[in-house]
Amino acid sequence: MSSIQILWVDDEIELLKPHIIFLERKNYKVTTCTNGADAIDLVDEESFDIVFLDENMPGLTGLETLAEIKQKQSNLPVVMITKSEEEYIMEEAIGSKIADYLIKPVNPSQILLSLKKNLDNSRLVTEKTTSSYQQEFRKISLDMNIVSSYEEWIELYKKLVHWELELENISDQGMLSILESQKLEANTQFFKFIKKNYEDFLTSNDKPTFSHTLFKDYVVPELSKNQGVLWVVIDNLRYDQYRILEPLVNNYYKKEVEHSYFSILPTATQYARNAIFSGLMPSEMEKRYPNFWKNDTDEGGMNLFENEFLSSQIKRLGLDLKYEYYKITNLKNGKDLADNYNGTRQNDLTAVVYNFVDMLSHSKTEMEVIKELAGDDKAYRSLTLSWFRNSPLFEIIQKAQQLGQKLIITTDHGTINCKHPTKVIGDKNISANLRYKTGRSLSYEDKNVFAVRNPKDIFLPTISMNSSFIFAKEDLFFAYPNNFNHFVKYYKNTYQHGGISLEEVIIPCAVYSPK
Repeated sequence: MSSIQILWVDDEIELLKPHIIFLERKNYKVTTCTNGADAIDLVDEESFDIVFLDENMPGLTGLETLAEIKQKQSNLPVVMITKSEEEYIMEEAIGSKIADYLIKPVNPSQILLSLKKNLDNSRLVTEKTTSSYQQEFRKISLDMNIVSSYEEWIELYKKLVHWELELENISDQGMLSILESQKLEANTQFFKFIKKNYEDFLTSNDKPTFSHTLFKDYVVPELSKNQGVLWVVIDNLRYDQYRILEPLVNNYYKKEVEHSYFSILPTATQYARNAIFSGLMPSEMEKRYPNFWKNDTDEGGMNLFENEFLSSQIKRLGLDLKYEYYKITNLKNGKDLADNYNGTRQNDLTAVVYNFVDMLSHSKTEMEVIKELAGDDKAYRSLTLSWFRNSPLFEIIQKAQQLGQKLIITTDHGTINCKHPTKVIGDKNISANLRYKTGRSLSYEDKNVFAVRNPKDIFLPTISMNSSFIFAKEDLFFAYPNNFNHFVKYYKNTYQHGGISLEEVIIPCAVYSPK
């Protein structure tokens, strides 16, 4: 390997001669100096990979030298070495973004470990992560062939997401390609599982929590007259997106429990989110609340009555609650709620629907700049994190923590990057969604869909006589034969929902208590 260039700054550098010889024998090149002023000049003149810096020196102190070095080269790793264990020195150094902090006397092994941690970290992490995933790959493959329950599917999906997040941080693209193949195979098997079991699940006692039982199963048990609850439903949030937002939430909240639940079919806002707030399946909503429910072919907004649905569910469950419902569809709505959030202090429940992630997925379809920024799942997650970090929603969560409120974060369904078309034909009233279709005279490729000829069997409304539903599998999207190539080019590699995939169906609901 080419020599790593080290600058070691210490007013007693002669006493460190054994350490320097040790490093040079390991092919590190060490330049030394005895004061901060010379160190700053050397940083100007030469190219170093890392600096070891004594804190207690005559003239410029280590902290003062650190500040000067960081002004000149903000990305140069600096390891602070000191005799002092005083807390303020540690805090000053850490606040100045040091790479490591060592207490004298140091031994050669400590120095070597710090070098590897800071300079060889990427290679070591890549090798370890690759090795660990290779060991896990075979186990995941075997599990996929024997998984037979919804609980096992939840665990398998979480495991795949874990490795996806681990592998995205390494330089070995080959491993990511292998994982992508494994995810595709998992979705193939999951589609078969849902196709076989979905109808029975809806009437069985042994079933996952679905959209229409989410409130009763996971929100109601957390409600208390002694502590308010902020319940956030982030539209269209996948499990992997939730995972990358969680570290920010953890700065203010401690996770008590993480549930996973299944979105009903179709995995679309109009169906799944209305089911969450009403506590009813779509056919039951249509029957009980004909003025609130809208079918795919009806005019107007499909989710305009969530507050009314929630109010009815609360009454039906016999709950005595002071609650408020907010739907955030733009930046101004979000800022207004954040600015006035202290007004929720007396609420037992504050329900907030936040629509940004849904808007992001739709924008990826319609805007070239978003297609560029969210070209794949990794970029899509990164964009979601950037939004959340700077969003009014994050500010709302912080204010809820200050009020001592519990926090519940969930979503209505996930989304999948659609990569392959499958042809569909229907009459002029066929629904527009790309991952499911409902209408009469549907013609499609059987192997690519879960077809439900009688919607009532899965508690969906029948739009007209002989209407059926079809749900796309894996990462397929429906395309019409007319103008097929143009349609496919426009929608390929866009995020869609409504069909059957792990990403759309298995979604999080996490409960937090304030720190």
